[in-house]
Amino acid sequence: MTQARSIRYAVVGAGNIAQVAVLPAFAHAQNSELVAVVSGDAEKRTALRDRYGLKLVADYPDFETVLEEGRIDAVYVATPNALHKEFVLRAAACGVHVLCEKPLAPTAADCRAMADACSDHDVKLMVAYRLHFEVATLEALEIARSGQLGALRLFSSFFTHVVGPDDIRRDPALGGGAAYDLGVYCVNAARSLFGAEPLRVVSASVTRNGTDDSTAAVLEFPRECLAMFCVGNSTARVSSYRIAGTEGDLRVEPAYDYASERVHHLTVGGRARRTVFKKSDQFAPELAYFSDCVLYDRDPEPSVEEAWCDARVLDAIFEAAATHRAVELPPYERQRAPSVQQLAHASPLPRPYTVNAPGPNAR
Repeated sequence: MTQARSIRYAVVGAGNIAQVAVLPAFAHAQNSELVAVVSGDAEKRTALRDRYGLKLVADYPDFETVLEEGRIDAVYVATPNALHKEFVLRAAACGVHVLCEKPLAPTAADCRAMADACSDHDVKLMVAYRLHFEVATLEALEIARSGQLGALRLFSSFFTHVVGPDDIRRDPALGGGAAYDLGVYCVNAARSLFGAEPLRVVSASVTRNGTDDSTAAVLEFPRECLAMFCVGNSTARVSSYRIAGTEGDLRVEPAYDYASERVHHLTVGGRARRTVFKKSDQFAPELAYFSDCVLYDRDPEPSVEEAWCDARVLDAIFEAAATHRAVELPPYERQRAPSVQQLAHASPLPRPYTVNAPGPNAR
């Protein structure tokens, strides 16, 4: 059987997540070729060009030139959150497919605008929910759906870390804040595990320098399900969630990490079982999957719908925190959901040194 051609990528943004995880993942995604890096930092451009043997690196204003000269098929947008929309729209206008880091955009309205632009230009848009391809997450979904926990009732999660005062996660102009950076994971996990969309939101935030430094939220779901989570940018590292039903519970800790093993603590009928899932490269599977979607003209999951569902909940969380009032959400049924069929595995890669890209202690 003839091997399909590789999809040619430009990675846009060269922060910590790009340098530590995205760029190295191309070594495991055989249908995906790293061709170019676009960054506003000249020192990063030089270092990454030499490290990956690239012929094409450029500054942000030269984005369209890179797409043309590199014959780019797809971009991986790993810029700060506030810049996602700009580069998705610019790529779509050039007929280039887009895999974009989460959250797709700071608001649900922006997600819709990005979806419309990609549809108008007939390009695919996928949000980079790496955990939708990872075994511990997909196994947790199977457990929740199987009925062995009984009727699902409660979900709780903590996701916290400490970031420096100059970190982009503290910059309101770049879409910083704990809810965008960390809360999106908790919202996505609760929605996926319950298999439903929240109907009502209450929340509170502690703000610092224009962003939410800590946020706590309670989400009311159909079928008498409640979810609560706490996220923070100034709290010791915690990464966990727990879902409980009438017959048992599952605790996943660490829950959201990509740089460590994941562990399930399952208790059903008073019997406990611990399952360890080894560390893996979580970024290569999503790259390979998206490239296959482009090569074989398939609609990706996680889609824009998935990103929009999370964004509208985040919109409600911010509104509830600002008004000190509960926010109602219109009923909505998601059309697609993560499936165990998306499971893929790639061995972990050594952590590379970074250039002008410090990371928080939880990442």
